[in-house]
Amino acid sequence: MNSSLLRNAAALAALALVPATTAAMAEAEGSNYAALDEFMDVFQKVRTDYVEKVDDEKLIRGAISGMLSSLDPHSGFLDARDFENMKTQTEGSYGGLGLSVTMEDGTVKVIAPTADTPAARAGIKAGDYITHIDGELVYGSSLDEAVEKMRGKPGTQIKLTIVRPGRDKPLELTLTREIIDIKPVKWEVKDGVGVIQIVSFSANTGADVRSAIRSITQSLGRKPAGYILDLRSNPGGLLDEAVSVSDTFLNSGEIVSQRGRAKGDIERYYAKPGDDTNGAPIIVLVDSGSASASEIVAGALQDQHRALVMGETSFGKGSVQTLLPLSPTTALRLTTARYYTPSGRSVQEGGIKPDIRVPQLSDPDYKTRPKFRESDLRRHLINEIKSDDPVFEEDAKDDPRFSMTAEQLKAKGIEDFQLRYALDTIARLAPQGTKTTAEAKTEALKKAAGRR
Repeated sequence: MNSSLLRNAAALAALALVPATTAAMAEAEGSNYAALDEFMDVFQKVRTDYVEKVDDEKLIRGAISGMLSSLDPHSGFLDARDFENMKTQTEGSYGGLGLSVTMEDGTVKVIAPTADTPAARAGIKAGDYITHIDGELVYGSSLDEAVEKMRGKPGTQIKLTIVRPGRDKPLELTLTREIIDIKPVKWEVKDGVGVIQIVSFSANTGADVRSAIRSITQSLGRKPAGYILDLRSNPGGLLDEAVSVSDTFLNSGEIVSQRGRAKGDIERYYAKPGDDTNGAPIIVLVDSGSASASEIVAGALQDQHRALVMGETSFGKGSVQTLLPLSPTTALRLTTARYYTPSGRSVQEGGIKPDIRVPQLSDPDYKTRPKFRESDLRRHLINEIKSDDPVFEEDAKDDPRFSMTAEQLKAKGIEDFQLRYALDTIARLAPQGTKTTAEAKTEALKKAAGRR
């Protein structure tokens, strides 16, 4: 009898909640309708009272863009021009300067220049502000308008005014546009070591990395002493290609997971059997311009103890953007998930911290130029999983070998200090291939700590 009464009471309690729930939903819908009414009031006022006649489509597109830009720095609306530009960046080539940029406080801010492009050769650095294009003030323009001005017919010149924090005067640069042919992977052999540079994660990057590994072996006539995977100033790109590149160096295990809004919305990516380098020592170079897909690769190889990560803390973009087509020519670029490294770390805000911090001393502006990262962007997503890293903090102490100036290094013939440091380390990692990667990594960390 008692249990029957309890069941009936529970049922009555549940029924009693229905009107309250319905009322709450009605209240929320009423609030939404009121907000939409307010939007239509503003829309009509602008149409009828603005000083100049305004195109209705322009107003609606502006409202959509404003809604998406209020979410985070990476969500946005792609009109026909933007949609085509995005496809060009991941699939083709274009006439321009080779810059990855964002908009901050009405000014174009450089995320990273692409290696071996007019922007990189002119000395443009991550964190620089572009204030004028061909003498015209950029402030107040949209990012798309600024990018459109910087692109153009190959062979034509463009003048940029650059403000670099730490310098008293702006830099006036004249650059010549070139065909920016997106070749995501470059390779060379230095001191018996294969150096693979990935400048972006576009279509077929994983296949190109595997091809580079084969080419390095053919060039040497034997297996190299190891590999340096250079991801510096790589702004990222396609998630699938980041997984493919990571899989090239891994035999098994998780590469990355992405987690959406719902608790159970988790997708995991795993390595397939077969390491193309047969366990050779690997060093991954990162810096503050290494973002997104670059951080997926660096985080996967670091967590799986497959590589030693060197350089400086990466950009810290740990979110996934999904392209949601609205029509054949327009789409939404919407942040739909966060990604996590195999150990469960989110790199959002914090980035990938190197196992051995190596400053780029060959950059004359290294000490004065502020580092620009995801956490500096307005409305960036907050990292939900934060952890202290006292070992890294201890490792961040100044190394006496890091006291040389760019001029002194150049006199010694060293134009890329981080790469030189990595080459010297590879030479000590696994002589005659007698050490496993994990053993070599542990030994390298101990040696680095002992020299501090």
